[in-house]
Amino acid sequence: MIQNLLQTPIEYLKGVGPNRAEVLKKELNIRSYRDLINFFPNRYIDKTGFYKINQLQQNTSEVQIVGKIVHMKMVEQKRGKRLVADFVDDTGRMELIWFRGHKWIKENLKINTPYVIFGKTSYYNGLFSMPHPEMELVSDYKKNLRTAMQPVYPSTEMLQKKGITNRVIMKLMQEVLQQTGLKFSESLSPALLSEIKLISKAEALFNIHFPKNQELLAKAQFRLKFEELFFIQLQLLRKNMLHKQKIKGFNFEQIGEHFNDFYQNHLPFELTNAQKRVIKEIRSDMGSGAQMNRLLQGDVGSGKTIVALMSMLIALDNNFQACLMAPTEILSIQHYNGLKELCEEIDISIYLLTGSTKTSKRREIHEKLESGEIDILIGTHALLEDKVKFKNLGLAVIDEQHRFGVAQRARLWKKNHIPPHVLVMTATPIPRTLAMSLYGDLDISVIDELPPGRKPIKTVHRFDSNRLKVFAFIREEINKGRQVYVVYPLIQESEKMDYKDLMDGYESIAREFPDFQISIVHGQMKPADKDYEMDRFVRGETQIMVATTVIEVGVNVPNASMMIIESAERFGLSQLHQLRGRVGRGAEQSFCILMTGHKLSNDSKTRLETMTATNDGFEIAEVDLKLRGPGDLMGTQQSGVLNLKIADIVKDNSILQLARNYASEILKEDPNLSRDENQVIKNAYARLVKNKTIWNYIS
Repeated sequence: MIQNLLQTPIEYLKGVGPNRAEVLKKELNIRSYRDLINFFPNRYIDKTGFYKINQLQQNTSEVQIVGKIVHMKMVEQKRGKRLVADFVDDTGRMELIWFRGHKWIKENLKINTPYVIFGKTSYYNGLFSMPHPEMELVSDYKKNLRTAMQPVYPSTEMLQKKGITNRVIMKLMQEVLQQTGLKFSESLSPALLSEIKLISKAEALFNIHFPKNQELLAKAQFRLKFEELFFIQLQLLRKNMLHKQKIKGFNFEQIGEHFNDFYQNHLPFELTNAQKRVIKEIRSDMGSGAQMNRLLQGDVGSGKTIVALMSMLIALDNNFQACLMAPTEILSIQHYNGLKELCEEIDISIYLLTGSTKTSKRREIHEKLESGEIDILIGTHALLEDKVKFKNLGLAVIDEQHRFGVAQRARLWKKNHIPPHVLVMTATPIPRTLAMSLYGDLDISVIDELPPGRKPIKTVHRFDSNRLKVFAFIREEINKGRQVYVVYPLIQESEKMDYKDLMDGYESIAREFPDFQISIVHGQMKPADKDYEMDRFVRGETQIMVATTVIEVGVNVPNASMMIIESAERFGLSQLHQLRGRVGRGAEQSFCILMTGHKLSNDSKTRLETMTATNDGFEIAEVDLKLRGPGDLMGTQQSGVLNLKIADIVKDNSILQLARNYASEILKEDPNLSRDENQVIKNAYARLVKNKTIWNYIS
């Protein structure tokens, strides 16, 4: 049975043994035949042609030549020796050189016997040479299972040290493919294979390791990428379906007084169409009888808070409580003040609970929460403490969820016998491709338009040599009664240097603007001093705020109309976008000026061009994803999430979309995969779940 053979521990494969097995497990996580077969090359060397020595060019990269060694000698050099061999074919002579392993090479190489050699050439003093060539006797070369395209596998220093070279991996791969006789069970249904014109699993696995030509390689790659992404999407979509069937939620059928009164009489502005659409999606989720699990994405300032409030009012109308959890104290206080102001006219009780809430106040909150006197509780991680017990929590809103772990979120659910509805909000735009893979089991809503009356922020890039003009512009804005941010980068390793930059910057601004008040905020200050400085700026007592990136999230000063970002080339795209979002919160035209030196890398240029060209967070996130890759984008705690074997979320965007569409169609027609034509998929899916292979990919 092929499945049992694939589970064979790797040490039993001819050519491996216990020592090599240990290295393969540790370095590449290869534990079985199946793991080895699923270890794919990351590039290929095209060995379709042979060169003659007289055809070699000085800039030729890797070449393959047939010839004989006619003579070998040791040459003394400053450090140690080198072994030099004369290698000839019928057109000329070149040298082969080894700097290490002389003894073994000398004993094993045969003189006057035809070899195929392969490697990089160098040219010196009229003679070509090849250091450490790959060598194979022509007689062996003809016997071996081989292809014109040679696979190159990912490697590590330890593998090289232990002698597990690319050649060794190729040999092992040939061995395992011969032992399995290429009898791999198909994992996709005949209908899928014929509809998308995919080659079989066995053909794909053979041609990914030993392709005969470029065309077969492309077919193998497409087949395996589609399969990998298809099963991830199948898993996520099934998880979502089962969640809805299994986890019953409170049924909020009532849209009552709180919601209607607020909507008709107290809304500070007309909702955008995007906000209306999202509220409709949330209402239908909360009234479906299944637990809502929805991700709400919206750019900075797109009006997520109003949507969250109106969702909470639906919970209140059904006699339930709601809570809003934010990652920092500053943010939770801001949410509290904002919601308190919005709800002034309607009769609901809102409380705030953070790490610095006084003990007596805490006691009062705990009691009122359990008796149901508190309608909405806003706070930080403090909401997760065991002492915090709700009478009946119906909706939990989580802001910037990637800052909370899964276990922390689960603690909120346990506060009820039935889990509350969950609305996760983020102002970090996540590109669709990534969202489908990271949050494929959540339903996703997007607010993709800004409230009316908001003017798009004008963004420009200026070099340091234009600083005087920038200073003149700052003065103009402040004279109109506006306020200005000046932000300096903060990179942990060079904190001293950053601190010096910040202080130098502060001094030059103080010299330039002696008639204005300036706040300064950085990470080395005591929290109380930081809050005092922030507060002065918020109240308008200071005109300029000089800061490091601590102001990135959640400071709301509608009167600030200008953001200067110093050394902008040192920031990532999403960070630049988040910083820019600190201005443009009032009705006035706002500006963002990106200051840099003249020396810029290509990536930096792309980032600056993207920032000046668009204000659309999703467009920016797509460029960021291309520049940085999915692991980086989600921050370190999530970087292992997309542990893909062959597909690439960014480059294979269209395959991902295709895979999701097919997975979704199949589940719509056959949710339990019980039809005959889907048995192949069901069996493959069960195997993957059993071997926990899919879970590598899913957070």
